[in-house]
Amino acid sequence: MEDNILIDEKYIHIDCEYDNKEDLLKYLTDTMLEDNVIKNTFYENILAREFKYPTGLNTGVIKVAIPHTNPEHVNEAAISIATLKNPIKFNNMENSNEELFVDLVFMLAVDNPEKQVPLLVKLMGIFSQSDKLKEIKESKDKSEIKKIMEDLLEE
Repeated sequence: MEDNILIDEKYIHIDCEYDNKEDLLKYLTDTMLEDNVIKNTFYENILAREFKYPTGLNTGVIKVAIPHTNPEHVNEAAISIATLKNPIKFNNMENSNEELFVDLVFMLAVDNPEKQVPLLVKLMGIFSQSDKLKEIKESKDKSEIKKIMEDLLEE
């Protein structure tokens, strides 16, 4: 796995049903917090960053969000992936006044500031592959999603 980014099936959540990003992000952070992957400051800081620097991306039919925060709130690098049963509003990274209805969330916990930008660049490349986003969105199998992501990150 590139740069030791943990993609664990317990951090892959399929058909999540939440009314808003705050509740979804709380659920995703609680799962990682249980394993001490992130610090207890992660949730409040991911929300603060999301408010100041939105992470929604208009990637075509299947829209994504990549919420993340600074490495000092992370103990171990990992990605939490959520497929959403119903899209959730995130603000657009390119135009913070525009709301996007997001289908996939890739919450990043990056423990090294030097790895954050390369990981984001790699993810942007993945997000440009609409067929792969559709595969992830439609999958009902955590191990399949894990394999797709590991393969894409290693390309």
